[in-house]
Amino acid sequence: MTRFFTYATIVICLGTTATIATIPSNAKSNATWGTSARQRNEALFAADGAFRDGLYLGQLAAAHGQPQRVAIGRWSTGKDRAMFAAGYRRGYGADAAAEREQPDQ
Repeated sequence: MTRFFTYATIVICLGTTATIATIPSNAKSNATWGTSARQRNEALFAADGAFRDGLYLGQLAAAHGQPQRVAIGRWSTGKDRAMFAAGYRRGYGADAAAEREQPDQ
């Protein structure tokens, strides 16, 4: 009988732990509380692989003087293609703007 209660206690504890682990928490919303929408968007962009890829390739194209040509075929979903294009335009524009600000040497 003691074994039964021991096993029952273990099963109940494991079940409780599993239930608590699967409940969505407010950790994400608490982490972003107090930040502006722009900061949250920047964090989302920084975490998106397609955006980062576009940003890098846009900077690379601008640094090498290549024309702005967004190759969205690298990504299969519409969301990824849009994020890649946004990153490419930002990277290309930021690098081109930095070159315009530098005096000719």
